[in-house]
Order: sequence, then C-alpha cells, then structure tokens
Amino acid sequence: MPNIASAKKRVRQSEVSRMHNRHMRTRLRTQIKNVLRAIDAGDREAALSAYQAAVPVIDSIADKGIIHKNKAARHKSRLNAHIKALQA
Repeated sequence: MPNIASAKKRVRQSEVSRMHNRHMRTRLRTQIKNVLRAIDAGDREAALSAYQAAVPVIDSIADKGIIHKNKAARHKSRLNAHIKALQA
C-alpha cells in the first residue's frame, strides 16, 4: 500500500484507466464476435454490415493504444478475408 500522496493518486488513476480499458476491450471483442456470428451463419450482407460497424471501433481502440495497430490491422484483414470467402 502506498504511503506517498502521489503514489496513492497514481493507484486511483490506474484503477480508473484499467476499468476504462477493460470496457473498451470488451466492446472490441463484442464487435468482432458479431462479425464472426454473421459469417458462421453464412449471411454475407449481415457480415458486411457488422464488419463496417466493427472497423471504426477497432481503429479507435488501436489509436488509443489499448491494442497495437498491427493487431487491429490483423483483425480487420482476417475478418475481411472471411467475408470475401463467403462470396466465392
């Protein structure tokens, strides 16, 4: 347990930040799952609309540094590849 006032404040700030980041990661995972559910159902239109809703969320979370930009790009690329495979 910290004794110095600045350390106590940092503990409080870290907890708020952790909760915010957890919320954002949950939001990201939910958007990705929505796309994957539509892909598994074979509904290309629903998958495409879910993908278009997920891309801004993925980019936003990467911009905030919650996930790495390469991880965001990898998610978008793989989801897009799955959607394109539905068409074939």
